[in-house]
Amino acid sequence: MPENRMADAQALGLNPEKVEQLLTRVQREVDEGLLPAAQVAIARNGKVGVFESYGAAKPDSLTAIFSATKAITSAAAWLLFQEGKLSEDERVADIVEEFGTNGKDVITVQQLFTHMAGFPHAPFAPTQWPDKKERYGRFSQWRLSWEPGTRFEYHPTSSMWVIAELIERRGGQAYTDFVRQRVLDPLHLDNLIVGLPAEENERALPCEHCGDALTPDDYKKMGMPVPPETEVTEEAILGFNRPEVRAVGVPGGGGFATAADLALFYQALLHGGLDGTELWTEETRTSARRIRSGDLTDLMFNKPANRGLGIIISGDDTRNYRGFGKTNSPEAFGHNGAGGQLAWADPATGISLAYLTPGHDRNTVREGRRGVAISSIAADCA
Repeated sequence: MPENRMADAQALGLNPEKVEQLLTRVQREVDEGLLPAAQVAIARNGKVGVFESYGAAKPDSLTAIFSATKAITSAAAWLLFQEGKLSEDERVADIVEEFGTNGKDVITVQQLFTHMAGFPHAPFAPTQWPDKKERYGRFSQWRLSWEPGTRFEYHPTSSMWVIAELIERRGGQAYTDFVRQRVLDPLHLDNLIVGLPAEENERALPCEHCGDALTPDDYKKMGMPVPPETEVTEEAILGFNRPEVRAVGVPGGGGFATAADLALFYQALLHGGLDGTELWTEETRTSARRIRSGDLTDLMFNKPANRGLGIIISGDDTRNYRGFGKTNSPEAFGHNGAGGQLAWADPATGISLAYLTPGHDRNTVREGRRGVAISSIAADCA
């Protein structure tokens, strides 16, 4: 890392040796040819102290952040809670009448944000969103897989489509416009985009799959269950290389960003805003980070779900199963994304991290270990 850039890191109280260790770890898979590109950024005190790009990535390259988008969509909705325009205990069907079919009329707003709503596998093609007839038709067709509120099961995209609809109805404008005008523009985050305009496509790194997938035998030897099949297939991932899909701004996974702007977004979640602009009050931020999933467990790992209002809370010593590093504090919060995208902030140190790559490692264990290693070093950089 050039000396002048290291000075930026030191000015924010970051440890130069730890920063170098982090950058070496991020660069490793790119140098080895496993990943085509990567970006990493660390921010603190409302400013970026570390921002590096590797492989095909340039400083202005945009990467699909997938489920890390959920925190952005959720934070936009926090403004509606803060303004008294939306309440967690409201029934969704009282706001979106088309949704209240097939037993879904009992689902509350809070259950959408905490993956306790009971319809994790509901199908919805991104390109259906702009057509309200198709959109509401899908809402109406969806059926429950289990009784809302009785368990936790990750909803990859379904619940977030409904949250986007809530934003439109209670916010009074298109969901992507609300996110841009009420959140990203005031924070001057021009390189964090939900709903990618056609003219920005040339900056977006194409998603690609890398490496070999583990076999059921491989998982058995490691004493791990084979991950269940979800809607996050290779085909679905590659769909985000299509301009018409990127333009939709899928609320549960369609954001694009540089690592620098994503790290700054988490600084805003830590402090309420950036550069003197406050969006979220301390009361709102504290409330959003309160765990609402109780003692429910993530059945994939049999670990506590630890869900706040659209974000994941680090919590206990099993935090590495939730996308955090072993050295993160229990108060750290964030949301990772498919392909190994990392995004979190830690109130204990004031650090926020963003790690992005367009290379989706088919070896999910290697990908997971990489994320834990990067987060563990980053969390120790103060």
